[in-house]
Amino acid sequence: MTPLPPGGSRTTGSGSPSRSRYALALGLIALPLLLAFLGPLFAGPPGPRSVSYTTGGGHWLGTDFTGRDVWHQVLLGGRPVVLVAVAATLLAYAVAVPLGLTAALTRGGRLEEALMRPLDVLIAVPSLLLVLLVAATLTPGPVGLTVLVGLAAVPDAARVVHAAAVEVSARPAVEALRMQGESWWRTAFGYVARALRRTLAADAGIRLTGALYLVSTAAFLGVGVQPDAADWAVMVDRNRTGLFLQPWGVVVPALLIAALSMGTNLLFDAALQRGGREKGTT
Repeated sequence: MTPLPPGGSRTTGSGSPSRSRYALALGLIALPLLLAFLGPLFAGPPGPRSVSYTTGGGHWLGTDFTGRDVWHQVLLGGRPVVLVAVAATLLAYAVAVPLGLTAALTRGGRLEEALMRPLDVLIAVPSLLLVLLVAATLTPGPVGLTVLVGLAAVPDAARVVHAAAVEVSARPAVEALRMQGESWWRTAFGYVARALRRTLAADAGIRLTGALYLVSTAAFLGVGVQPDAADWAVMVDRNRTGLFLQPWGVVVPALLIAALSMGTNLLFDAALQRGGREKGTT
């Protein structure tokens, strides 16, 4: 180990890139989140409709396919996308974490096979296809779409939890907890799950981005939302026919969704790098 410099602390020289990544991530997600959560408070009542795909006339982002003000729709359209994606991600982990921990702590028994083998089959089916197949028969609303997207993410998330938990459950500390007669709950969530925090944090960024993609794509295809709903993904779909006449109805919501997805991944990545660096220098 290299000696500490005269002040008693060691610098890694990577603080500036980490801060830059944090700043970039926060800059990317700030505007979409502000519009999603505060936009409806400032949207006000819808004004009179105008001619479709026009600019000017008090509509500084123009009008959409039905003549509604695009800026008004942008203010209203972010909350459904963000809330459904976040709720679906939380639902996925609420199912995947207990499932993966249970399978890992059974130590190769039949229960592990019974829990994990069906997930291997579901992983082979694209998530969007699963959502569309179920939606074709049930016609879900926003709550149903949340459940569909969340459950579609369970197989991948459970496999990640299971793979990481198998390694942790083989540690001597877990054997010691078993020999002391600790309950399964305390062993699984008091030790194993806590040891998986960095793994889950890394996976959460990918999982939330995937949920945003799946929610946006499903809404783009008309699943879980009304065809004329104030929704960023719906705006991209319904206004694309007038892209070359009035592009803002497509460009603005598309950029907001892309910024939110990229910023989320960058934020989790920066947090993990900082956490790993602090752990390595203590």
